[in-house]
Amino acid sequence: MPARKTYEKPLQGTQKTQSPKKPSTKKPTKKAKQGHWLWLWLGFSGVAMLSATAGAMLAVSLSSMPLLQSSLSSEEAAIFTKGGKLTRSSMRLPELTRPVSIMVLGIKVLASDVDQPTGNTSGYDPTINSFDGLADTMLLLRFDPESKKIAVLSIPRDTQVNIEGHGATKINAANDQGGPALTAKTTSKLLGDVGIDRYVRVNVQGVEKLIDALGGVEVYVPKDMKYKDDTQHLYIDLKEGKQHLDGNQTLQLLRFRHDEYGDLGRIQRQQMVMRALMQQALNPGTLARLPKILSVIQSHIDTNLSVEELVALVGFGVHTQRSDVNMLILPGDFNGNGQHEVSYWLPNRRKIRQMMSQYFDQGYSEAEEGVKQRSVRVAIQDSTNDPGAVQTLVSKLREAGYRNIYVDTPWKEPLDVTRIVAQQGDESSASNIRENLEFGDVRVESTGSLASDITIQLGKDWLEKQSKGRLNF
Repeated sequence: MPARKTYEKPLQGTQKTQSPKKPSTKKPTKKAKQGHWLWLWLGFSGVAMLSATAGAMLAVSLSSMPLLQSSLSSEEAAIFTKGGKLTRSSMRLPELTRPVSIMVLGIKVLASDVDQPTGNTSGYDPTINSFDGLADTMLLLRFDPESKKIAVLSIPRDTQVNIEGHGATKINAANDQGGPALTAKTTSKLLGDVGIDRYVRVNVQGVEKLIDALGGVEVYVPKDMKYKDDTQHLYIDLKEGKQHLDGNQTLQLLRFRHDEYGDLGRIQRQQMVMRALMQQALNPGTLARLPKILSVIQSHIDTNLSVEELVALVGFGVHTQRSDVNMLILPGDFNGNGQHEVSYWLPNRRKIRQMMSQYFDQGYSEAEEGVKQRSVRVAIQDSTNDPGAVQTLVSKLREAGYRNIYVDTPWKEPLDVTRIVAQQGDESSASNIRENLEFGDVRVESTGSLASDITIQLGKDWLEKQSKGRLNF
């Protein structure tokens, strides 16, 4: 922002009013320069001290906690150490030295899964604090200090893979059959031999307590959700609309999967919750809850991250812009129309190679050519409740050369700003649409129409643009 001109106040009383003085053209004196840099230095030092204090609190609190709660053989541990050292120490906090990939597993273990007696005859099969069952949620995170971006790849738990020693099955069975090492090995093979540096496993109980420790989360529940399972004491009862959810309610939102999209719809809701948590978790109020958050980490998380590495990852996350967090779903499709005995998510190998090349720095031998506008599948999800606005948008897109356009089910949450969602991770095509429309925000996430390449979730800014007469048809 250009500096504002400053003027002397006019003199009062019997003295004549003087004309405003012109800004001085003299160069700042050496003393003035020193004063200027002194204030900058003090400002940066203050920020550094706050960051160091927070980091020190985190490191001291974690130093006595057993982060690794599993026993890994030397062969299993070696799977996670192929890339070498992750961090280096600095004057303030440890920091990442290279891109780092972290496998995150959400585990839901029932007493019956591990042959643990429940002590009741009512048929109730409770969830327990364990890491030995099927993976309910699977993510691969990449923290890249070079691009200053984070990529979050969701892997559907029904993804069909070949697990070493167990044959073709769902990928979520790898944890049950061989723990984090076998899961990492299977995941790496699925994704073109990508390196996996560390793992984190968290059980369902830990997710609930962690969200409570963070003070809950504010999200828009996309529709009424009701489900009942007495055997697990799982009772889901949520109403559509924007609301503040506690840990139990958030779990209801995350675990609901009884709609037309099954596990894929659940992953979309997970991304919504993750995005909301990022918006509110990294604030001064979170620091006051640090002791409670750390107790949750101790009780419900198993990881081979060191304290130094964990602090470096947290520090990187704090300084990452929310727009630089890209959320993806493993490319693939359902196996048919639901008439098969076992439902699978069938991986699309070509699209996986493309996605891994773009977001995980995996080499891709085929020439990467931009997708022509004519072939890009564009879905429109309207939040304005204005059919005329949708049709005008379709016309605008066709004028720009897009032909594969369809109107999907409305987006329930009223949006002030249109979202241009790169559903399949194609950020370039989403940015091209943004340039053609001259409005909206680009998001790399998978919350749009599953069949689309790009989903436009239409907001009020499109109506405002129309009302100002900026469109010419």
